[in-house]
Amino acid sequence: MADVHEHHATHPSPELSGHGLRLRLWNAASDADVAAYLRGLSDPEFQRWNTPLRMIRDLDGARESLRSRTESTADGTGFPFCVEDADTGAILGHIGVNDINHVMSRAIVGYWVLPEARGRQVATRALALAARYGFTDLGLHRLELGHAVGHEVSCRVAERCGFRYEGTLRGSMFEAGRHDAFRDEHLHARLATDPEPHLGLPEVS
Repeated sequence: MADVHEHHATHPSPELSGHGLRLRLWNAASDADVAAYLRGLSDPEFQRWNTPLRMIRDLDGARESLRSRTESTADGTGFPFCVEDADTGAILGHIGVNDINHVMSRAIVGYWVLPEARGRQVATRALALAARYGFTDLGLHRLELGHAVGHEVSCRVAERCGFRYEGTLRGSMFEAGRHDAFRDEHLHARLATDPEPHLGLPEVS
């Protein structure tokens, strides 16, 4: 099994390609990246299902959030990927391999897609790439994925990519737009030993 620290030292800036996408690390120094990141977090559909611990409301906040995520990359505990169209370079969304626990060999994955990119299986394609990276390059054993109960689109993406439904976590997520109320969460997970799902997507390049 690959050692995640050793891998990170050898490949500090991973780029993943396949399924018509390119996944690269977000760049807090890029105005285009910061603007796209803020637009994603400000989208009503994102806010319907996600309530970050720290609300991002402007470009300065978005830039600081990206800087913080870059720190997790530096110490090998998280990899926040900007999802791009492989042909045009257009930013389509985000996917992260987060909260990497090196001792237990597991991490949490999360994603969102910009409004104009929805309906094109972007989340499915990005999750397939990120899972492959987590298991093959980072050598992780378990990837977890959670979403608010009722978010059926995210549920289908998870199951399509081989993340089995494992149960409902009661009151484990913030309600939309609130830090003083909670809602239930579906937990999905995939193991490195699980069979590879058949997605019917173009082969990874």
